[in-house]
Amino acid sequence: MNNAWKTLLTTGLTVSATLSASAWAKLPGEGITVQPVQSTVAEETFQTLIVNKAMEALGYTVLPTKEVDYNVGYTSIAEGDATYLAVNWQPLHDDKYLAAGGDEKFYRKGTYISGAAQGYLIDKKTAEKYNITNMGQLNDPNIAKLFDANGNGKADLTGCNPGWGCESVVEYQLDTFGLRNTVTHNQGNYAAIIADTISRYKKGDPILYYTWTPYWVSGVLVPGKDVVWLEVPFSALPGTQKEIDTTLPNGKNYGFPINSMNIMANKQFAMENPAAAKLFEIMKLSINDISAQNMLMSQGKNSARDIESHANGWIKANQALFNSWIETAQKAAQ
Repeated sequence: MNNAWKTLLTTGLTVSATLSASAWAKLPGEGITVQPVQSTVAEETFQTLIVNKAMEALGYTVLPTKEVDYNVGYTSIAEGDATYLAVNWQPLHDDKYLAAGGDEKFYRKGTYISGAAQGYLIDKKTAEKYNITNMGQLNDPNIAKLFDANGNGKADLTGCNPGWGCESVVEYQLDTFGLRNTVTHNQGNYAAIIADTISRYKKGDPILYYTWTPYWVSGVLVPGKDVVWLEVPFSALPGTQKEIDTTLPNGKNYGFPINSMNIMANKQFAMENPAAAKLFEIMKLSINDISAQNMLMSQGKNSARDIESHANGWIKANQALFNSWIETAQKAAQ
């Protein structure tokens, strides 16, 4: 992680992130208003704010980000009621992307964030005691009930919220791997359910949960130290992802392909705004920086002012890179 960024994160230093308009003769976004959207996952705010601040540096008037369900976000951008989303997961959201219009409605070029992992984990103590390495072993009622949190004899899986995209994969895999009779997929408010899961871990109870990166959970329950990833019996994904082999280069198969996150925009807007289109294409953000910021949020630094300060701090620590985005985008409009 950039040391200057780490220092700014921990100090919470607030800086001005927007370039002075005097730095450019005319900014390409002047007089144009844009509407960003994100999901209700608060940890997406940081990466969205950095895009918003870059758009402001290009002269665009950026309205406050609207929090919507992913499906609503995709539809809103396709119809032109919103402008862009900084959290288009690929391939996890491919079905949502296609259902809302695909390439005919959306502009999606470049990769904003790389290396996003997902999967199932259990506490290391239970994994080692019972030699559990694979989700398929939860077919055994005796293994499954180790993770029973409510006394019904079935494993309690801290799962994925409806509408996020990951829930369709989890549901499909529970069916495909024959785990319905032994595993309960607990869904709802993920933050609340995972907090309960962490509490049970701290008491010494076995835990089974789904999570993803970038997110703060893997900084609290550290894979390899506190918990271990479970492999799956074989690759099994729904919809447009069904042909994807989820086996990693190291031979491990955790059931999900490595995802990227892209900035996805309304196609007509992108065609009419080459500076913004170029910006969306070239922006890149380290997944480790997002996880570090998300960890601060989990520690209580999660107010709108805190997250604004984190975004400004990241830009200050990466000012040369940020400026290069603006300069390249500016040239695209000439």
